[in-house]
Amino acid sequence: MEEKITMTETWLRKHRLEYVGATRHPFIHSIRDGNIDFSSFKTWLGQDYIFVRAFVPFVASVLTKAWKGSDDGSDDMEVILGGMAALNDEIAWFKNEASKWGVQLSNIVPQKANQEYCRSLESLMSPEVEYTVAIIALWAIEAVYQESFAHCLEDGNKTPPELQETCQRWGNEGFGQYCNSLRKIADRRLEKASDDVVKKAEVTFLSILEHEVAFWNMSNGGT
Repeated sequence: MEEKITMTETWLRKHRLEYVGATRHPFIHSIRDGNIDFSSFKTWLGQDYIFVRAFVPFVASVLTKAWKGSDDGSDDMEVILGGMAALNDEIAWFKNEASKWGVQLSNIVPQKANQEYCRSLESLMSPEVEYTVAIIALWAIEAVYQESFAHCLEDGNKTPPELQETCQRWGNEGFGQYCNSLRKIADRRLEKASDDVVKKAEVTFLSILEHEVAFWNMSNGGT
């Protein structure tokens, strides 16, 4: 019997250009090809530290929505809680990396693309935003990083030794499995969702991809 195509797979096919734009951005290619300007990496490092600190309450809000809205017997809360617990280590990693690269995190001012992304996260924290929509956002955010940095570790890469650890942090198999778990939750929720919620979730998915591209652009010297 032919396997049913999930909603997230449908979206990935339908919006292939947008997804590739987010996961194969010139910033990522410059890391993989070994010709990244390290000043761009330092920009990304400082800006992403600010983003991660805004990401923590967002993930907490998704966890709350899962508690209220997930099916009895599902492991949604455990999956999301596992990702949230890892954020403590992630923040510590950013601080350590910033110290190594001479980036003063206390002096970092969020750039426009970062401010807009953080505002978008904050809007998704509203109690009025359905759990299905929020879990789509969480999956999309994590999946873009996983696919992007995993690409920098594939055969033939010329990723600088200084950035191997960064790429391993998001490109590793364990993080990939976490992203797959989020995707399965998202697809299960979408199967049961109303047409209106599915439409909202798709709009949110595309919005996340746009924000990711804008964030990479900013890191690469844009605004």
